[in-house]
Amino acid sequence: MESINLVKGYGKVNPSEDPASLPTRRAAQKRRLTIALSLTLFLTLLICALVGAFIHASNPEGRTPLVSSNSADSLKTVCAVTQHPGSCFDSISSLNSSASKPDPEHFLNLSLQATVRELTNVSSLPKTLISKVNDPGTVSALKDCISLFDDALSQLNQSAELLNVGPGEDALTVMKVKNMQTWVSAAMTDQDTCLEGLNEMGSPLLGEVKARVQNAKEYMSNTLAILSNMPSLLQKFGITMH
Repeated sequence: MESINLVKGYGKVNPSEDPASLPTRRAAQKRRLTIALSLTLFLTLLICALVGAFIHASNPEGRTPLVSSNSADSLKTVCAVTQHPGSCFDSISSLNSSASKPDPEHFLNLSLQATVRELTNVSSLPKTLISKVNDPGTVSALKDCISLFDDALSQLNQSAELLNVGPGEDALTVMKVKNMQTWVSAAMTDQDTCLEGLNEMGSPLLGEVKARVQNAKEYMSNTLAILSNMPSLLQKFGITMH
């Protein structure tokens, strides 16, 4: 029986060891490898597409915000660009509502409101002081301050009006920011000119007026700093200015 089995197997070779079959087997292996790589690439691209779609849906501007959505943290980020972050935070916080969207445009609007309110409170100061002094030079300087404060308020109100837009309109554009910078700078110059006039006249009221307008001066400085840094601030919040 053993000899018969040997005869039956004589001359036969295991297909896996047949040299003639090697090209065929290698081609099959190459096809399988190609299919596996193609499938892996397809799955990778599919996952990337799904992730990209999710990110775009959650952030239509195409930017990833770098700032927390927490209102207080957002305000600190905005006020950090000013020379008086403490007064910036306090003045805006007093007007801020937790229901409002915490972004640079919103805080700029509140900074302007705080500035207008503060300057309005001190705008009557020159008139009040005129009735208490007899020095002609001081009276003349105080009359100039009345006009200068009125002009400063007009400049600030013009800036605030630019943020009052209708549905679908951009609250901030590059041109609007430039105009607001010009007007707020002019308002700061008006206030400084008032103090310089009192100083030139050697008025004993200089110190009192300077102390009373200090908050308004800081608020204007804060507003101008926010405007000057608006493009970079918006970028941190994932917003694009047109």
